[in-house]
Amino acid sequence: MPTPEITLHRYGTDQLPTIRPTLVGVYAEVYEKEIGEDPFFSVDRFEGRLTGHSSRPSWEAVVAYDGGEAAGYAYAAALPQNTGWWAHMLQPLPEVDTTEDGTRTLALFEIMVRVPWRGTGLAHRIHEELLAGRTEERVTLLVEPGHPKVKALYQSWGYQHIGDQQPFPDAPVYTTMLRALRSDRSTSAGRS
Repeated sequence: MPTPEITLHRYGTDQLPTIRPTLVGVYAEVYEKEIGEDPFFSVDRFEGRLTGHSSRPSWEAVVAYDGGEAAGYAYAAALPQNTGWWAHMLQPLPEVDTTEDGTRTLALFEIMVRVPWRGTGLAHRIHEELLAGRTEERVTLLVEPGHPKVKALYQSWGYQHIGDQQPFPDAPVYTTMLRALRSDRSTSAGRS
């Protein structure tokens, strides 16, 4: 049973070799059902995405530990200048909303919590710790439309649904969400 002794640890790209087995192991547990049903969710595909995401110098992860046991994590990196992130929107967004300079938008690639720690507020703690101190104007993430409770949770954290995208030909169509990181900046044209 989980204890209240949760500690959060931040890691950068230089520490990925140390925590990679933890990230992959938690992923394999959390996505066990999807891994068995859809090759897109395979551990190998996740490892490829992790390698790509963590190749960015701004990549960071926050891992929650209960004692010595990983309870969940999140990781993110800034979108680079020539990112393909916005190119997969089903309805294109205005260029002013999709222009990146490598410091404007943080992409939250993964956030997951193992079953024993779900419903404890741990996902929010991990999320807020990951965003703390980030200098980007805004943060974006993708949510599978088949998870309306997850979408509602992100909305309660200040995210707005801005459209849908399919980032890979064999990927699901994801709800794309955006949130300002500071109240003095807008997330995109016409939104704040």
